[in-house]
Parts: sequence; structure tokens; C-alpha cells
Amino acid sequence: LLIGSIVVFTAISAYFSGTETSMMALNRYRLKHLVKQRHRGARKANRLLRRPDRLLGAILVGNNLVNFSAATIATVIGFRLFGDTGVLLAPWVITIIFLIFAEVAPKTLAAQHPERWAFKSVFILQPLSRFLHPAVLFVNWIANALLRPFSSKNDENDENLSTEELKTVVNEGAISAGERQNMMVRLLDLERVSVNDIMVPRHEIIGLDIDSDLIDLIDQTSSSQHTLLPVYKGEINN
Repeated sequence: LLIGSIVVFTAISAYFSGTETSMMALNRYRLKHLVKQRHRGARKANRLLRRPDRLLGAILVGNNLVNFSAATIATVIGFRLFGDTGVLLAPWVITIIFLIFAEVAPKTLAAQHPERWAFKSVFILQPLSRFLHPAVLFVNWIANALLRPFSSKNDENDENLSTEELKTVVNEGAISAGERQNMMVRLLDLERVSVNDIMVPRHEIIGLDIDSDLIDLIDQTSSSQHTLLPVYKGEINN
């Protein structure tokens, strides 16, 4: 019965560990898109992520409760099997077991497939968060009180990307390569362009006189370096 309890606690701990990793690894922009598509798991995950302190609090309260319970049971098993030596060995054995099966393995799997893990686990995590809410409030109250001296009012916690960060996203291939990528980068550079940079002196304007011969217009168009040309009738002002 005790060994069976260790197995159950290991599975529960793996759930908490993987859920924490998957929720934090979710792509926020894709998540918002899925919420607009009314994806059930995404909507629940988005609701939980609005209060990351409560989300992490619920996960950590549950995970630590399970881990310490398993450690206590392991100590009892060790004492019954090997006496005082078993009490000394129990923490080492349970640590190895939990590191492999409840930490490294589930977190690696969750990091590789965050959406698949998170969107399923939230159906358990949401009611569990409500159940653990009093304990989470107590823990968060103490934690926030300890962190208050180190926090700054000027700290920004939004998901907006700066222009330079967005350029990095584009250049790193998050958007398909080719001309569209170059267009995106040029578009982001528009904020540095002044009207004077794109103005063309009147005498340098290349335009098409609609009254000109068709052959001349074709020659003028094919030899121009521009893709768009103004069309006028008689004089450039018209």
C-alpha cells in the first residue's frame, strides 16, 4: 500500500511539473488566436494565465504537498525495511525517483508539446485551483509581502514587442522568408523615414503623358526604375 502510494504521488507530481512547464511555455500570441477561435482548452488556459501568481501558487502548493507526502512515506518504508539506515537512504532514493519520473521526463515532454499538455491539464487544474485557493491566497500574501521591497512601479509586464524585437522575430524566420520578410523589415523602418526622404523634386519626376504615343509610353515604362508612375495630361500639374 505504501509503495503504491509512492507510485500515485509520483504520477501526480509529474502532472504538476509538466503542467507548470507547459503553461509557461505556451505561445501567448497563438493562445490569443485560439481563444478567438473559441478553443475550450485555450480559453481555460488563458483565464488561468491572467493571474500567474495564483496559477503558480496552486501548482506549487499541490506539488510540494505531494512531494513531501511521498518523502514521508518513503521514510516509513525505509525504516520498516532497513531501520535507521533506511531512514538515511530514503531521501536519496525518493529524490532520484522524483527527479527522473516527476521532474525531468514530464517537463521535457511538456516543453516539447506545451499546447497538447496544457490544454488537457487545465480541466483538472481549474477546479483544483479553486479548491486550493485559500492556501494559495495565504502563500501569495506572504510572498508578495516579501517581494514588495524589491518591486518597482516602473516595471512593465506586458507582451508588446519593440520594433527591434519584432525585427528579430522576422529575421529569425518566424515569418516566411523571401520578399515578404524584406517588406516587413522595411515596414518597421518607416518610423525613421521623414517626408523629405521620399520627396522627389518636380523636375526629377518621371511621369507618363497620356497624350503621348503608345510606343513611347511602353518604352518609357520599361526603362523606368520605378514600379509606379504618375500619369498626367499635357503638363505635370494636370
